Amino acid sequence: MRIAVIGTGYVGLVTGTGLAEIGNDVICTDIDGSKISLLNEGKVPIFEPGLEPLLQRNLEASRLRFTTDTAEAVRASEIIFIAVGTPPGEDGTADLSHVLGVAGEIGDAMQEAKIVVTKSTVPVGTARLVRDVIESRTEHPVHLASNPEFLKEGAAVDDFMKPDRIVLGVDSDTAREALTELFSPFVRTGNPILVMDLPSAELTKYAANSMLATRISFMNAIASLCERSGADIDAVRAGVGSDPRIGSSFLFPGVGYGGSCFPKDVQALIRSSRELGVDPMILEAVEAVNTTQKRLLLERVVARFGEDLSGRTFALWGLSFKPNTDDMREAPSLVTIEGLLARGAAVRANDPAAIEEARRILDGRVHFDNDNYGVLEGADALLIHTEWLPYRRPDFERIRTLLRRPLIFDGRNIFPLRQMEALGFEYHSVGRPAVVAGNPSHIPTPESE
Repeated sequence: MRIAVIGTGYVGLVTGTGLAEIGNDVICTDIDGSKISLLNEGKVPIFEPGLEPLLQRNLEASRLRFTTDTAEAVRASEIIFIAVGTPPGEDGTADLSHVLGVAGEIGDAMQEAKIVVTKSTVPVGTARLVRDVIESRTEHPVHLASNPEFLKEGAAVDDFMKPDRIVLGVDSDTAREALTELFSPFVRTGNPILVMDLPSAELTKYAANSMLATRISFMNAIASLCERSGADIDAVRAGVGSDPRIGSSFLFPGVGYGGSCFPKDVQALIRSSRELGVDPMILEAVEAVNTTQKRLLLERVVARFGEDLSGRTFALWGLSFKPNTDDMREAPSLVTIEGLLARGAAVRANDPAAIEEARRILDGRVHFDNDNYGVLEGADALLIHTEWLPYRRPDFERIRTLLRRPLIFDGRNIFPLRQMEALGFEYHSVGRPAVVAGNPSHIPTPESE
């Protein structure tokens, strides 16, 4: 099939490359000429494992190309995917200006009937708005569809090529038949293609991400209860997750969720709920818990050292909001860093992928080192924000030697308590008893320093 993908951000780039991989002719467009030049050279501007070789293979096979000419791409294609950004406004409303702007461009360029698919995450009712814009610009028929993405950063290529389900919202048999044919190669093992109406497909994306965010915030709330009651969140999580009605996914406590999806989608669903007269009390609680959780490591450092951190240095392992990505959007590490800097501390940080993005955001206020041990020398404590694999089995004796004291604040619970006790570390994690001077205890007050 002849496909156009408008927008070469994270979703558009994975979508276009994945569709080319199964033999379609794909044109991807973007208004950023420098990005298009980079992509036509086979270089990927984002960190996503496995994407660059896939893109290069399809460029070489002439199944994939990139252009700034959206009109050309529309005219050359049967199916057009809209994959531009929908950033949140100050009130949480999804900004549809890019989506509707693209819809206008499609309408202006159409010379025959087209199938137009919204791949961007959009509120319920957006397909109707897209239709209105396109039909105001053309006399040719347009078939609307919604195909929400369920890509996990760091595993997006596998998620696209081997999806656990494909959701299609359609408004016509033409769209249903064409899109079912397009996506059928991805579900040969029997995973479902779920065909539904347009509003249901649009809401499915928000509901799925909000459910996952709810599980995270719920477990973080339980982790706080564990700390007050003396329970261990690891044991509670195992007991809860073993129930087949619940399962174990997304039950890990930590310093909160971030990224481009969960925060934005929860906020957008809150806004949509209010507009439709539905009280978003659960979603508001999910967001409130997450906001609180992002301050957890900062508050523990302050409890340990006091409000004035002048003359202190803290080492951070992990900057991105999750492993296997360089995405710093809504990253909990930024909350910690800004809080430490505001209290007079110096910060040194390491991350396997996100240093350049963090350097751009933090503008020279943090020292970065590509060696995770290089940030430790003389630091008052190590703070762990992201559970990258290289951090999971470190040289603890080297850590002890480099730090001023054997003190770790772990926001992802990557080390066993017994191990930290045996090694003599002071160790603070999430929802588990603190290990102080080799014994489980509570976080000490600044006066006990």
